[in-house]
Amino acid sequence: MKKLLFVLFSATVLISCTTVDSGEIGIKFHKWSGDSDTYGGVEGTVHGIVWFNPFTTSIFTYPTMVQRKNYEPFTVNAKDASVFTMDPQLAYHINPDKATSIFVKYRKPIEELENGYIRTCIYEAYRTCANSYTSDSLMSNRANFESDVRSRLEKSLAEEGFIVDEFTSAITPPASLTEMIDAKNRAIQASLKAENEVKEAEAKAKIAVAQAKGEADALKIKGDGEAYYNRTVAASLNDLLVRQYFIEKWDGKVPTVIGGQGMMFDISKFVK
Repeated sequence: MKKLLFVLFSATVLISCTTVDSGEIGIKFHKWSGDSDTYGGVEGTVHGIVWFNPFTTSIFTYPTMVQRKNYEPFTVNAKDASVFTMDPQLAYHINPDKATSIFVKYRKPIEELENGYIRTCIYEAYRTCANSYTSDSLMSNRANFESDVRSRLEKSLAEEGFIVDEFTSAITPPASLTEMIDAKNRAIQASLKAENEVKEAEAKAKIAVAQAKGEADALKIKGDGEAYYNRTVAASLNDLLVRQYFIEKWDGKVPTVIGGQGMMFDISKFVK
């Protein structure tokens, strides 16, 4: 009998005691209380080792550390009815000061809140913001769109006691819009390529002109030099030099030379 009583006592102690660790916040509440003055039967938050009557009282816990949730993709419509696929990822934590009110209002574990209330808030934030953008404007202003979504989500969740730490999403546009964007990018790339080819051709033409001009200038300089040389040599051939040349070459005879035009002149006139 004593052994049985001891076993019953030990079992009662075990089920009457629990531990709320540092990463959780415990909420102590009466199971069958309907008294509104006790906040729906809730006594308050508890930490550490907690003793309670397991027949009338229970301890519910919420995690206070950051929770991460990767949601399944869902679709929303833009202003022009185009369908976009959103793939959100959320990191959040519960505001300890509002843990009691969360429990009183929902009385559901965190997993159910993630897949229920929090997911609904995310969807509504996407849906409302997407309805303010056309397809083109949404793709051209994705950073602004995501910022708008996060601001709306932070506000709605904070009111209930959930603090957003991180929020990211992969946005997939409709296939038709993707094809249009790709075609536009290809056209831009082709235009840039053509523009670069024109610039390259113009540059080559300018180089060719410069080379030709350089060669022409070189020939002109060479010709001017040769002309200057000829003028200088011709100027130096005065009458005295010509006479001296013929005197040195004359054999004493007086020949008559017929010029190319039938002109005749006497070389002896050069001898004085």
